[in-house]
Amino acid sequence: MKATQEHSVVPNLLKRQFNQGKPGKILLTDITYLNYGRASRAYLSVILDGSSGEALAYQVSDRMTIELATDTLEKLKKNKRFRKQKDTLIHSDQGVHYTHPQFQKKVKQLRILQSMSRKGNCWDNAPIESFFGHLKDETSIKRCLTLEDIQKEIKQYITYYNNHRYQWNRKKMTPVQYSDHLLAVA
Repeated sequence: MKATQEHSVVPNLLKRQFNQGKPGKILLTDITYLNYGRASRAYLSVILDGSSGEALAYQVSDRMTIELATDTLEKLKKNKRFRKQKDTLIHSDQGVHYTHPQFQKKVKQLRILQSMSRKGNCWDNAPIESFFGHLKDETSIKRCLTLEDIQKEIKQYITYYNNHRYQWNRKKMTPVQYSDHLLAVA
């Protein structure tokens, strides 16, 4: 009971304003499951840039732990392409990982504002839900037999997605190209 009381939900500051035209201003995060092999499951945590769509950080695990989310934040911090703005905001659902004091502490240490979707409203974080849908449609997850296979498949897909997958709603550019374009015109 005490652990539950320590978790806290934060307001929805984003209000579906996903693309604000500045890379690094809006970050979207979530976790999805990946079924593979005969009866195995892996979990994927991703942080996407809301303006460019670029996957800035990700973590794959065979266990759903708080470290899945916090390690993804650590990878974001180490990503040289991530350019934090003074008012950068990270948006998630109200899942236990994001209401956890450890996650919220890391967000504050990064000097990032935190925002959460309204309870049970997947549209409040639609771009990352869409990303996961494309990932599951465009990868061969089910053919993977080991966690290492899954990790390799995800790494290949995110490289492809960021650098080679053109997107109509981003002037037919890849996420990396669009991010560079936004920075050049700013």
